[in-house]
Amino acid sequence: MSAPVTVVGIGADGWAGLSGGARREIASCEVLMGSTRQLDLVPGAFERVPWPSPLLPALPGLLDRYADRRVCVLASGDPMFHGIGTTLVRLLGAERVRVVPHPSSVSLACARLGWALDDVAVVSLVGRPAALVVPHLHPGRRVLVLGSTPAEVAALAPRARLTVLENLGAPDERVHHDPASAGALHVLAVECGPEGGGPEGRGASLVPGRPDDAFEHDGQLTKREVRAVSLALLAPRPGELLWDVGAGAGGIAVEWCRTHPSCRAVAIEKHPERAARVTRNAVALGVPGIRVVVGPSPDALEGLATPDAVFVGGGLTAPGVVERCWSALRPGGRLVANAVTLESEAVLTAWRSRLGGELTRIEVSRAVPIGGFTGWRPQMPVTTWAVTKEIP
Repeated sequence: MSAPVTVVGIGADGWAGLSGGARREIASCEVLMGSTRQLDLVPGAFERVPWPSPLLPALPGLLDRYADRRVCVLASGDPMFHGIGTTLVRLLGAERVRVVPHPSSVSLACARLGWALDDVAVVSLVGRPAALVVPHLHPGRRVLVLGSTPAEVAALAPRARLTVLENLGAPDERVHHDPASAGALHVLAVECGPEGGGPEGRGASLVPGRPDDAFEHDGQLTKREVRAVSLALLAPRPGELLWDVGAGAGGIAVEWCRTHPSCRAVAIEKHPERAARVTRNAVALGVPGIRVVVGPSPDALEGLATPDAVFVGGGLTAPGVVERCWSALRPGGRLVANAVTLESEAVLTAWRSRLGGELTRIEVSRAVPIGGFTGWRPQMPVTTWAVTKEIP
């Protein structure tokens, strides 16, 4: 069995800021791995191996090459907080990784700002789109952003107060409010005022049922009230994956992902222009990670990751759609399908007779002006079928 790997967290203050225990771990190694910047912070005669780029594809081979030697990996701050430590544990197993943590940049930033660490949202933008900040821009909320391009965050949060904390812990540490002059090694603090931080002021609620005009659409959108009911039946839980089949404008997928940062979705839409619209809605509402698959169902469903929930909002009458969705669904998963035509309603009725579940008809009327008065204008009724796949 290969030797265990030691991971030592190091700050911008380098060797001087390390504990005696951390220094001893480094001094006892034969091979020292890390970024070029980190390797330059540590004295000693080691074989120094700078990280290749890109790192993740090369990491397994790199570890195999030095498997029989004492390897120490340098990591920024706390290696288990958005750090290389979690990657190494995933590759090697916890029993083969020894971690010596250092205060994280988030801990140092909160100490400088006087913010309570347990009441701060942390968003990592390392290799990820800046739009992920959007769901956090609520009144009075505080957010620490890692790996950001400050100008991009500033554009998304024009009403927020931004603080740049550079080189935390180092002699040249700097705290200022000019995102344009931020150095490479920084944490960006976003403080929303009483009106929120986004361009529209108060942040959007994370509870499903956003107004229809919050989405760009051509009419192919599950309407607000029906969307809220459908999401309640889909019952999103952290880490789960949704298939949004016949996505239209992507309202169901977007609201599913907004319920928790770890929720994931694949939107399947056969019309390219609508598929592009799903992507734009996902970015605008802060969930840019939604995968969009262009093509007709059920063919477009082949090869997709196993879903925890499936929503069918379009294409119910296409042969094989419900069969493919049901067979792919994970045991314990939920399937929800909506119908507005007699033909698609007949499909739901037939499937309910085979698999059970609940049929519900949703009828919504909205108050609209009628001359100088107000009256009710009914929307098309929607039949919803919801069923849970039994666990064997």
